[in-house]
Amino acid sequence: MNRSPVHHYDIIEFSTLKTRCVYLGDRLMKMQYKYIQDCPPSLNTKLVKQGWRRFGLYFSRPKCENCDQCQSLRIDVKNFTPTRSQRRVFKQKGISFVVRNPTVTKEHLKLYEKYHRFMQKKKGWDYYSVNEDSYNDLYIKGFSSYGKEVGYFYDENLVAIDLIDYLEDGISANYFYYDPDYSHLSLGVYSLLMQIEFAKEKNLSWIYLGYYVENCDSLNYKALYKPHQILKNLPDMEEEPIWL
Repeated sequence: MNRSPVHHYDIIEFSTLKTRCVYLGDRLMKMQYKYIQDCPPSLNTKLVKQGWRRFGLYFSRPKCENCDQCQSLRIDVKNFTPTRSQRRVFKQKGISFVVRNPTVTKEHLKLYEKYHRFMQKKKGWDYYSVNEDSYNDLYIKGFSSYGKEVGYFYDENLVAIDLIDYLEDGISANYFYYDPDYSHLSLGVYSLLMQIEFAKEKNLSWIYLGYYVENCDSLNYKALYKPHQILKNLPDMEEEPIWL
C-alpha cells in the first residue's frame, strides 16, 4: 500500500487479489483503488476522465492481466441523437423527479434490496445486503459539491434512484437502481436521457457511463447511445487519457 501526498489531500492506493470477474464469469479480475478524503472537483474530473469510478471515498479501475474487455465509455452530449425507441420512452407522462444531495432512508434501502433481489434472479448477480452504514459508505460519503441524487417518482411512489457526479466537462453516471414493478417504464433509459438534458442545461460535453463490456448483458446496452467515445489507455496520474 502506497501513501502519496498530493497538495492538501492524501491518496491511499491499493489493489485487490484476483477474484472471479463479476462481468465475465469465466475470467479473473483485479481491481486497483484510490482512497481519497476531501477529493476536490478538479481531481474527481481528472480521475473519471482516466477511467476511474467513484463510490464513496473510493475510486476504482480494473487492472486485469491479458484482458481489456472493460472499456470506459462516454456519450457525446452535443451530438447525441436519440433513437425512435429512446424518444418514445422520454415522452412518457407521469414521471417526476427531484435532484438533491445523496441521502439514505428506509425507502431507499427497501428499493435497493428489491432491485438487487430481482437482478439476482434475472441475471445471476451476486447478492450483497446493505444497511444504512454500508449504503452511506458506498453512495453518500465523498459527494462534496459535485455528487447528486436524482429521485424518480411515479404516482407519488419512489421508483428509481440515480446517483451522479457533476464534473467540469460532463456528468459521471455512478449508480442507478429502480423498482422492477415499474420495468415497463424503462426507467434506466429515461434517467440516462435526463442526464443528457442536465448536461445540456449546463453546457457540459460528456456523460461518463463507466464500463462497457461487449459480452456482458448488464453493460453492453451502453453502446446504443451514439455517438460515443472509448478510452483507449489506462493513464497514470500525469498522463493524458486518449478517448476515441
